[in-house]
Amino acid sequence: MLRNLLSGLALFVSAATASAYDIGTIIDRHVIPGYETLARRAVELDTAAQASCSADSHDLRAAYNAAFDAWVRVSHIRFGPSEDEDRAFALAFWPDTRGFTPRELATLIETEDPVIETQEEFSHVSIAARGFYAMEFLLYDPQFTAAEPEDYRCALVRAVARDIEANAEAILAGWQDGYAEVMLTAGENDTYRSREEAAQRFFGAVATGLQFTSDTRLGRPLGTFDRPRPNRAEARRSGRALRNVVLSLEGTRQLVRLLAEDSETVTDTLDAAYDRAFEQAKELEDDPVLEGVDDPQQRLKIEILQQNIDRIRELLGTSLGPLLGVGTGFNAMDGD
Repeated sequence: MLRNLLSGLALFVSAATASAYDIGTIIDRHVIPGYETLARRAVELDTAAQASCSADSHDLRAAYNAAFDAWVRVSHIRFGPSEDEDRAFALAFWPDTRGFTPRELATLIETEDPVIETQEEFSHVSIAARGFYAMEFLLYDPQFTAAEPEDYRCALVRAVARDIEANAEAILAGWQDGYAEVMLTAGENDTYRSREEAAQRFFGAVATGLQFTSDTRLGRPLGTFDRPRPNRAEARRSGRALRNVVLSLEGTRQLVRLLAEDSETVTDTLDAAYDRAFEQAKELEDDPVLEGVDDPQQRLKIEILQQNIDRIRELLGTSLGPLLGVGTGFNAMDGD
């Protein structure tokens, strides 16, 4: 009797887990469209840089921000093709706790290093001088927007844009030309021993993305009450600190909905938590770079947003985690 009961329970749990998500749907509706958008926006950024490398160019800045938006929405998917050749880091080297990015850019400009002449050569440059954060310095920081020699600075802008495009397209190609199939055939390859492992990898991506947003995107500028750190806010030069928080939440929310697609209770619970975070973010729209961390009232609003995100993380573990067979010992930062 007990054996039959346990066997029936196992079948019930397996069926519940099996109906909770579809790997193909996640790839088709979240991963591929996200990286397609990133690749398309990266091409537009490269085109804009070739047309005008001026830091004052409206079209160049608009293309930069559109491409950055696309990256943040998929930045939580830090495995597979984005890991190959450190592509994710080449696109987004931050936090830069030691100021490597301005230092590397300054060295390139001062020495007029010819490494920028081809994509192959530039791909071996320090990741600190590549990607969206390097481009932000070149377009928004006074140290670089008018750096001399102008011809070299211009060529460097174009090299960074070209490199962003190359990495975005390589990540997309990696998914389309093999990695999607690896996830779809989970249980038949050495990368994913079961379908559950593939789903848990996506769960880990959400968990890690939320932790990064709470601990780093918000935690770094918050610092401590006695010592707030507004200058540590992400992409503050381009006014994107709060925007990146919101975009990252949008990206992880879409993935959460797909993972919990057939569980209305889990979807509703997490949706409500996300709604609260978005509502709190609207309270901060007058502080796009989170510089209010040193004002007690504004700081409280930022802390509440952080708490809202931490609540999503908590619910992720208690509601979605069990649905995917994720144990309480799961560590968001190492994917276990």
